[in-house]
Amino acid sequence: MNTITTQLKAQWEALKLENPHLRIRNAAEQLGVSEVELLATNVDNGVTVLKPEFAALLQEIEKLGKVMALTRNDECVHERKGIYLNPDFSNPHGQVFVGEDIDLRIFINSWKFGFSVVEGDRKSFQFFGKDGLALHKIYLTNNSNDSEFDALTEKYKSAEQSSEVVTEPIVAKAVEKADSEIDVAGFQQAWKDLKDTHDFFMLTKKFGVSRTQALRLAPEGFAKKIDNSKVVNVLEDASEKQVPIMVFVGNRGIIQIHTGKVKKTLWHQQWFNVMDPDFNLHLDTTKIGETWITKKPTEDGEVTSVEVFNNDGEFIVQFFGKRKPGNPELQEWKDLVAAL
Repeated sequence: MNTITTQLKAQWEALKLENPHLRIRNAAEQLGVSEVELLATNVDNGVTVLKPEFAALLQEIEKLGKVMALTRNDECVHERKGIYLNPDFSNPHGQVFVGEDIDLRIFINSWKFGFSVVEGDRKSFQFFGKDGLALHKIYLTNNSNDSEFDALTEKYKSAEQSSEVVTEPIVAKAVEKADSEIDVAGFQQAWKDLKDTHDFFMLTKKFGVSRTQALRLAPEGFAKKIDNSKVVNVLEDASEKQVPIMVFVGNRGIIQIHTGKVKKTLWHQQWFNVMDPDFNLHLDTTKIGETWITKKPTEDGEVTSVEVFNNDGEFIVQFFGKRKPGNPELQEWKDLVAAL
């Protein structure tokens, strides 16, 4: 461990003495480093560097049994318990797990660092991007198979167990084009001609619009900006009326989806939370920049979503009514959104 790493470890230990409940992500922010650099100071002390064979490891995660999958961005944390079932890694541009509980869309090319982490009785696999940002974590539960965790750690353990990691910055996103440079008429017609909600992302790429710009330039009746406080109403109303919903939270490395009913909702300081046995959501309401209701045509009829963005126009969380291809949207969800 070099001098800089030793100093960083000492700074983190001092921070933990001051605030024993401080999370590593917040500690890294306070110390001006990435989370991966902070975590790596404990290599050989409960932290094991993994070989970058993440696709192979993920396809064996089912052996752990019931675990807790955690995906977050700066504004929202999505935690879902279940078993990693039905992996499909055949598409190099996006890999998936499709199960009733664990439902993921993975962009493995964005993953650079992986670790096995043992903190007291907590065990997890943790994955990070090249800039050291945490992309996805898998925590064992009381119903997990500890021996399989140990076996997978040993199988994917890197020969190089170094506490020094080299991160690199992410290229800044392109500056949004002026509306006058956009083929607005073409974009609006293409939106009206959509057959599948999954095609919307490619539509924005084709016309060179940012996500929030796309909503601003939407055809009449297809997007409406609403007050940010209404995000709370979505979850409270879905809970009260027991409307099954879909909750998407992601970052550049993964999107994690919960499908089902939400029950217990509550505030904690500025955070609005869902606290159900197998699904937790934590949303920092002070960091919401814009909230939109959108409608997108599909072969199964119109699909309505509530989309939430931060102040930089980046995606925080997205809500749909529970649905599968081939089925129309739930009327209860349409009514809930209409009431917003």
